[in-house]
Amino acid sequence: MTSDKEQEHPEAGPRGDGPRGPRGGGRGHGGPHGGRGGRGFGRPGGWQQADLPSADDAGSWFAGRLPSNWFVSAPQVSVDREEIIVTGELPAVEGDDSEAAATGRISRFREDTRAERIEIAAQAQARYGRTVAWAVRIGEHGQLFSHLAVPVMTRLRQPQRQVLDTLVDAGVARSRSEALSWAVTLVGEHADEWLSGLREAMAEVDKLRSQGPDL
Repeated sequence: MTSDKEQEHPEAGPRGDGPRGPRGGGRGHGGPHGGRGGRGFGRPGGWQQADLPSADDAGSWFAGRLPSNWFVSAPQVSVDREEIIVTGELPAVEGDDSEAAATGRISRFREDTRAERIEIAAQAQARYGRTVAWAVRIGEHGQLFSHLAVPVMTRLRQPQRQVLDTLVDAGVARSRSEALSWAVTLVGEHADEWLSGLREAMAEVDKLRSQGPDL
């Protein structure tokens, strides 16, 4: 699945297919101290799920909000703390399953639906406090429209840096940041069930915390 990042609309944000992030940027949802900005409340150095509106019903919301003739089935909706990615399946080109035919149909869909997707993304952003990106597929061919790349700062000790440098030296990655991204992707692929259970447990903790007394 390919990705592009060109500006497409005078009112579009950094991704091109949606509105600007809250307060004009994609660095968070507010100022640097508390609220919806920067580090957020609660856990030092990170966001709390309770800081953001719940997006548990995002899949249902998009299924109801999107025009019924866009996709052949309900779209897949993935959510994290910064972004919602909506992936839809387009109908194949009759009699032609080539990559060129799929690319042409995806390009037509992107142009024909641009204004309406920007409007829907703005509504979803107001509802869920997250930016919205779009992706479409036709069989094995797909394209992820411009989306967020969120920087994550961390400090690594020498043994951890050596792991990244080994990946760079071996040609697996071109830089330490790319090696770190590769490592995170690998962990996600091989620990999906464990990570899902962890997310569910953390969501329950945040839910209970939000129900506690105000101090």
